[in-house]
Formats: sequence, structure tokens, C-alpha cells
Amino acid sequence: MAHAHTEKDGNRHRLLAAFVVTTGFMVIEIAGGLISGSLALLADAGHMLTDAAALLMALLAVQFARRKPNARHTFGLLRLTTLAAFVNAIALLVITLLIVWEAIHRFMQPQPVAGGLMLGVAVAGLLANLLSFWLLHRGSEEKNLNVRAAALHVLGDLLGSVGAIVAALIVMYTGWTPIDPILSMLVSALVLRSAWALMKESLHELLEGAPAAIDADKLKRALTLGIAEVRNVHHIHLWQVGEKPVITLHVQVIPPRDHDALLHRIHAWLHEHYQIEHATVQMEFQRCENGDCDLMWGPPEHAPHHHHHHHHH
Repeated sequence: MAHAHTEKDGNRHRLLAAFVVTTGFMVIEIAGGLISGSLALLADAGHMLTDAAALLMALLAVQFARRKPNARHTFGLLRLTTLAAFVNAIALLVITLLIVWEAIHRFMQPQPVAGGLMLGVAVAGLLANLLSFWLLHRGSEEKNLNVRAAALHVLGDLLGSVGAIVAALIVMYTGWTPIDPILSMLVSALVLRSAWALMKESLHELLEGAPAAIDADKLKRALTLGIAEVRNVHHIHLWQVGEKPVITLHVQVIPPRDHDALLHRIHAWLHEHYQIEHATVQMEFQRCENGDCDLMWGPPEHAPHHHHHHHHH
């Protein structure tokens, strides 16, 4: 156990280091962009903000995963990271719109850009990205989704810095300033793509969507086929908290000799085939006949008898 703990801490330290590097250079890029009059640098700083946010999210997730659940927050605070991701995505969309708006303005009336300063800042930004990518990549042997996502962000940002360098060189050698807003739009498109993906994913999770990797209908069929005693699976609810899938379901079974052993087999099956560690299984010997199980399909037909199971033997 001690080994796993140090690994987690290593992850945390790497994330923290990458976060500090990224945030520091983001500030430098914003200053550089404002002083040199370069929009591409500001766009790249916007992109760095996405990295910083992704890193912060990963840090928070590692942090919250260490906190124990309590009576009021039975899942711990893992959802906070999802909420943070959602807020982050919206902020990114706003930043992108602002940059595109400004770029359109600059096409109408080109602004002077200090190419030399811009080049210096863009190169520094590229080095910062390489450094944080290296920091993160050392830790990505373990399949930590947050660390992987953060590393991908930083990789995308390398393209942003390269764009700013290209714009700076063109401004220095040809004096053609419109290249700056053109490349700032390209960088914004990168930001937009990651913001959109982040928004879709976090919103899906906040709306209790099923994890992308698991299809509830397939799971139903597979479980019925996979365990002989299971005749029917219904009332299935599948969602995720943090990155952990959670499932509740009713199974109608042939009355087993050993109730608990069958229950254990069902849990083991879910864990083995779908990596679901948190399952709540309600076993029934007869089919639920009233509308209780039809939570998904609107109101039951006979609402008054809602709580009386009529089992006709």
C-alpha cells in the first residue's frame, strides 16, 4: 500500500510543478502580448490558461480522492472536479470569443506588433510547455486520466506556441502584421476544440449520464446471458462520480440455493466485465409487475397501488 501512496504523491508533485511552470509563463505571455501588441501571444496565453486549469483540475481530483466520504457527501467531493471542469470550459469559450472578436477588429485596422519581443516570449512559452510536458509525461505510465488529459492539453499548447513563433518571424522578416490575428484565430480554434470536448464531458457527467465506455442495454443482455440464474435485468441506472462508474439494478432470478453466493457472483461479474466497483443489486424472484420499475418510462399506469406488489402465483 505504501508503494501506491508514493506513486499518488509523485503524481501530485509532478502536477503541481507543471501547474506552477504553466501559470508562471501564462502571466509572462499575457504581459508580453500586451506590451508587444501581439494577439497570437494572447491567444497562446488563453491556451496556457486551459492547461493551467486542466492541471489544477487534476490536482484537485487527486486531492479530493484522498478525502474520505462522510454522511453528507457520501461520494466525497469528487463531483467538484467535474463542476470545475464545466466552469473552466465556459470560461474558455468566452476567452476564445473575445480573441476572435479582437482579431476581426485587427483585420479592419492592422496594429503595429513588436516582432522581436514577441519572438522572445513565444520561444520562452514553447520551452515552458516542453518542460511541463516532460514533467507530466514521466508520470503517465500509470493510467491516471487526469494526468493524461493534462499532458494532452500541454501538447496541444505546443502548437499554439509554434504558431506565435511563426507569426513573430513573419512580422520580423516581412512586416506583414495581419499574420498575427490570423494565427491567433488558429490557436483559438485549438482552444475551442478542447473547451467543447471538456464542456460535453463534464455536462454529461453532471446530468448523471452513463460513462461513455458502458452501454446499459448491452450490459443488460450480457448479464442475462453471462449468469444462468438471471432471467431478467431491469430498472438499471448507471452514472459516474469522479471517474468511477456507479450502478443500481434489479435482477429477476431463479430462486437460488444460496442467495448471497449468487449476489456475490453478480457483483464479481460486473467488476470483471465492466470494472464497476460500486454496484447496488436488488434481487427478485418474481417480475416487478407494477409501475415501480418504470421510473425511466414516465408515470406508472396504476399510481394508487404504487407500493403494493401484486404477485399472482
